[in-house]
Amino acid sequence: MYELTAVIADEAMLRRRAAGWEHAAVVTLREGLGLLPVPGELFMEMSGVRREPLEDDPSADFPFLHPLCPPLEALLTAWSEERPVAYVEAEFFGGNDHQSAAVWSGGARAWGPVFDDTFDGPRAGWPLNGALARLGVRSDGGAHDLFDAVGLGGERSTDGWLARAR
Repeated sequence: MYELTAVIADEAMLRRRAAGWEHAAVVTLREGLGLLPVPGELFMEMSGVRREPLEDDPSADFPFLHPLCPPLEALLTAWSEERPVAYVEAEFFGGNDHQSAAVWSGGARAWGPVFDDTFDGPRAGWPLNGALARLGVRSDGGAHDLFDAVGLGGERSTDGWLARAR
């Protein structure tokens, strides 16, 4: 099982932006990036809105299990004026596997949301790898893909990333 809901961006920027939030914890990734796990409590802090899951499985029309709300989109848009920001989601469990990602840059959504639940194309085209590429990550040639290059396999869940950060 693998489950993740997070914001990924420049680590120093994430630490500044998340400072003071009770439920925020930033994890250091490689390539100068940070990961801000987004459990329900932090989603509420960031947006003022209770996080509600989709009634059905995510799809291309509704790519996130925990849909973005206008206040959270506005926050990510504002952050992206400083540095590009990605909102990512992945779930691999019992055949209901999916990845979704969107990237904001320069004060606007620049890419996505992109959704994949078949993973039949090249890894470079999978949503998390696509988002990481748009954040400036380049494969060192040794890593299997950008997901591995930044270390996103280091934990198996949003809660695991939170525990690592604390």
